[in-house]
Amino acid sequence: MVDKMILALLMPALLVVLFSRVTYNQFVGLVLTVALIAASAYKGYTHTWDLIIIDAASLTAGLWLSNRMMKQLKLKLN
Repeated sequence: MVDKMILALLMPALLVVLFSRVTYNQFVGLVLTVALIAASAYKGYTHTWDLIIIDAASLTAGLWLSNRMMKQLKLKLN
């Protein structure tokens, strides 16, 4: 259970940042990550509310990180 919590804490944030970097849009990255998490929850990999809450917090952190990353990228281009 601890390994699932650690992955729930790290992976959604990293996926949002990765998808945001690939698509150059942080909201598309967020939607793609939410779709992946929803599919995994549908398949039964998310068992408890604790994991769902940790996933949501990690998504929020990932959106914040991708927003900072996109702002820095825009500053470099100007």
